[in-house]
Amino acid sequence: MSAAYQISSCIEWQFAEAGELDARLRAAKAAGLELAEFHLWRDKPVDAMAQALAETGMRLTSLCVDPRRSIVDPAEREEMVTAVRETIAATAILGKPNLIVASGFRVEGMSEEEHFANAVAALRAAADEAEAAGVMLLLEPLNTQLFATMYLVSTTLGLDLVEAVNSPNLRLLYDVWHSAVMGEDMAQVLKGRMHLVAHVQVADMPDRNEPGTGSLDWADVTRTLRDLGYAGAIGLEYFPTLPMEQSLEQSRRMLAD
Repeated sequence: MSAAYQISSCIEWQFAEAGELDARLRAAKAAGLELAEFHLWRDKPVDAMAQALAETGMRLTSLCVDPRRSIVDPAEREEMVTAVRETIAATAILGKPNLIVASGFRVEGMSEEEHFANAVAALRAAADEAEAAGVMLLLEPLNTQLFATMYLVSTTLGLDLVEAVNSPNLRLLYDVWHSAVMGEDMAQVLKGRMHLVAHVQVADMPDRNEPGTGSLDWADVTRTLRDLGYAGAIGLEYFPTLPMEQSLEQSRRMLAD
C-alpha cells in the first residue's frame, strides 16, 4: 500500500467556526493538518496569516490570483498580468504558494483559434513573472454548470495550453469535481500528461461535499492518480456536511489507497 496522500484543507469553506483565516490555519493545525489553501487574498488578513503560518509550521498549497481577469480577452491582458505580479508580491510573506489562474469568459465573435492564441499570450506573460519570482502558476479548468460561458472547462484544453506556453512555472490544477461535472473520463484526460499537473482538488458529486457523500468512486479516483504517477497533495475543496473532525476523518478514509 502506498503512503497516504497529504491533504490540504480549503480554509475558505472549512473550519469556519474558528473565525478569520489566521485562526482557521491554527484550527487546521490542531486537527492534524500541515497544508491549507484558500481563494482570493485582498480581503483576507494576510499579515496575520503569515504570523499563523510561522507559529504553526503550516504551509499554503495554493490561493487565487486576485483580482481575476480574463486570459482570452486582450483588453484585460495587462490587468491580468498586473494581478499576477501584485499577487506574487503580496503573498510572498505566505511562503510563495502556488497561484491559481482561471480563464475568464468566452469573447463573443472570437474564434477558437483566437481564444487559444490569446490565452497562450496572456499565460506566457504571466509565466514570465512567475519564473522571475520563483512561483508556480496553476491553470484551473472550471465547469459550465457554475459558469455557463467560461472559456476553460476542459482538462484536455487546459493541458494543451500548459504545453503551448511551455514554462516550468505553469502547471494545471486538476479538480476532480469540475472534471466530473463536465463528464470527463479522468484516466483518459490525464493519461500521459500527469507531469503537467501540480495540484489536485476533490469534492464529491453532485453537491460538492466531502468524499463519501455522493456518487464518485474514491477508490478508483485515488488508484487512477497513483497509476498515472501523481504524488502531490490533494486539496479538500468542498463544503463540509459534518463537523470538521468527522469530515476530515471521512475524507482521509475515502482518499486512502
